[in-house]
Amino acid sequence: MKNVNPVGWFDIHVSNLNRAKKFYETVFNIKLTDLPLEWGNQALFPFDQENLNISGALVEKADFKSNKNNTVVYFETEDCVAEENRIEKAGGKIIRPKMSIGEFGFVSIFIDSEGNTIGLHSRK
Repeated sequence: MKNVNPVGWFDIHVSNLNRAKKFYETVFNIKLTDLPLEWGNQALFPFDQENLNISGALVEKADFKSNKNNTVVYFETEDCVAEENRIEKAGGKIIRPKMSIGEFGFVSIFIDSEGNTIGLHSRK
């Protein structure tokens, strides 16, 4: 994956999904799509599945409190486990080990050395 933008996804955490959807749809003149409820209360930003581009979702959190770290960026990897094996050695902490997200592959979530929440995404 050399010379490719490693960012593949983002989550913007919100306390009120309907209010946040209205805000982003109004500001950017776009339509967000609700994702299946079994994934949590989320709305997907539009993207073109045929071309390289980055998309993400608004993710409603029941206990959400606004702070300066509300967005989670997901880096594309071959297999989340390879990076997971290096996170703690580099001064980070894994908070959600590799888990399936169904047909979309797998994700891991970790805290970096500066306290930022970051995600990994892989297809295998």
